[in-house]
Amino acid sequence: MKILARCFSIFFVLFLLFSCASSTKTERQGKTLSLEEHFQLALNAAARGNLREAVSEYEKVLKIDPKHARAHNNLGIVYGRQGKWKKEISEYRKAIEIDPNLAEAYFNLGVAYYERGDLEEAAIQYRKALQINPNYIAAHNNLGNIHFRQGRIDEALSEYQKTIEIKPDYARGHFNLGNIYRQKGDLDEAIASFQRALKIHPEYGQAHYALAVSYYEKNDFKLAIQHAERAEKLGVIVDPKLLDRLKPHR
Repeated sequence: MKILARCFSIFFVLFLLFSCASSTKTERQGKTLSLEEHFQLALNAAARGNLREAVSEYEKVLKIDPKHARAHNNLGIVYGRQGKWKKEISEYRKAIEIDPNLAEAYFNLGVAYYERGDLEEAAIQYRKALQINPNYIAAHNNLGNIHFRQGRIDEALSEYQKTIEIKPDYARGHFNLGNIYRQKGDLDEAIASFQRALKIHPEYGQAHYALAVSYYEKNDFKLAIQHAERAEKLGVIVDPKLLDRLKPHR
């Protein structure tokens, strides 16, 4: 009888422990998350590529605080990744309306217009971002890209120079400057810029390709072959015509 009673007591204690554990787990699952926690969950989901979850979490942030400018901005980025252009634009504009000094929202709006071929509107938005943050490297770079595409070479040069003045180890800035110098016919300066880009980022495939072309134009076929091969190894598609022209020099 004592044994039976002891067994019952042990069972009862285990039952209570299990019940408490189950209750605690349920309470955790049913916990109301804070705005900051939902925001972090959204960031994590977007980083993993789970865009639907990211949208859901940002919407929860905005349900708590409809005036959360960064949530609107980040939701716009996610919509952009989903190809929902109208929603993307709308969210950036909401972010700007809430916080007119959020440079990132102007920049993202510029990217959205640039990707759809509206270079003039993109340039307007990049300039607005730069009015707020004159050291916004990506905005200078992208504005330089617009000038380059529109044939305004000197203006593009100016924007690219600003990127490396702000951040001397900005490899893309040196690469873009190299393209400008090559366009202007200054191969020596172009090569120097591409080499600076590679010193910062040795695996920069496009810079190797640009050097291959530049060395070919200077009749330095050995170095042209070397950089063309390196570019291919890094996954860059090298123009077959260039490879054919280099064949006799191998």
